[in-house]
Amino acid sequence: MGDRVVEIKKGLEDVFVLETKISSIDGIKGILEYRGFNIHDLLHLSYDAVSYLLIHGKIPDEKEISAYSHQLKKDRGIPEEMIRVLHTCNFNIEAMDALRTEVSYMAHCDPDMNDNSYDGNIRKGTRLISKFPTIVAAFHRIRNNQEIVAPDPHLSHGANFLYMLRGTRPGELEAELIEADFILSAEHELNTSTFSTRVTASTLSDLHSAIISGLSTLKGPLHGGARMAVMEMLDEISVPEHAEEHVLNLISNKQRVMGFGHRVYKTYDPRAKISKELAKKIAEEKHEQKWYEIAQNIENTVNRELVEKRGKPIYPNVDFYAAVIYRYLEITPQLATSVFAIGRVSGWIAHILEQYADNRLIRPRAKFVR
Repeated sequence: MGDRVVEIKKGLEDVFVLETKISSIDGIKGILEYRGFNIHDLLHLSYDAVSYLLIHGKIPDEKEISAYSHQLKKDRGIPEEMIRVLHTCNFNIEAMDALRTEVSYMAHCDPDMNDNSYDGNIRKGTRLISKFPTIVAAFHRIRNNQEIVAPDPHLSHGANFLYMLRGTRPGELEAELIEADFILSAEHELNTSTFSTRVTASTLSDLHSAIISGLSTLKGPLHGGARMAVMEMLDEISVPEHAEEHVLNLISNKQRVMGFGHRVYKTYDPRAKISKELAKKIAEEKHEQKWYEIAQNIENTVNRELVEKRGKPIYPNVDFYAAVIYRYLEITPQLATSVFAIGRVSGWIAHILEQYADNRLIRPRAKFVR
């Protein structure tokens, strides 16, 4: 490079590397849109419809959503060979690791394995969306010495997941909450895991390989793994009265308060606002305020110490109140990141397809230093 001055932006912060029609973020105003639709306006739709919107670029009409949902439900089951793979997993691991292993196995036996056409990838993507909840629930049941629960084709994407996970049909509000969580998790522009799927797709590798890249990246505690970390923090605090002291200790030791702050948002994450409202609703319905009150005390302390006193724009992100909701839905910390992936896979597939459609190998440079 000679003596040419090169600006290095660590973490590619505020570097625009591509154009997308899939989603947009206004980090100053706190606005998130999928295909031009505000996230708040999409919560009245099913996850299936939002998945269709992300992948196909339009809100489906009645005929389109009927056919798409039918295919998703048809593909939910996992064969005996996949169940055997789950039995070989280390049961001390996160469900995320088992999910990643199963996607690798699925790549070997998918009927469209060698078809990288648009239609072939749509079929492969639909199967992945369908089977993610089944894999996660089955792994959880096996790990806890419980019988695997077969999918129920009469239930929505979210309600069916809770049914397979717990063995009983969820309540109406529980089903609403998990469906909303999947929608809020589905897409978020060029986040780290989505970028990793596009890097892999840019080599013209297959869709399963790109999804595995996303899973591996989402697992990190600075990305999707933060939900598990928040749940562990809630457990460690255990009672609302201990929350303030816990946060003050973290701040004094210059440690991160998990579930707070975001690279893009300089205001309250719009997804966190929605999750906070839903967490309050489920706490009231279950007559159990503990987890919500711990979260409130954490947020109040962070707001007082970091926002008001130090002027830092550190607000709850999507992981914080999602973790609270998971507590009320009996989702364990070891499942948290894989549940995030159940929602996010639709966004990954949309980005992979967009990358294939107008591909250029993603290959940045590094400045050599002595």
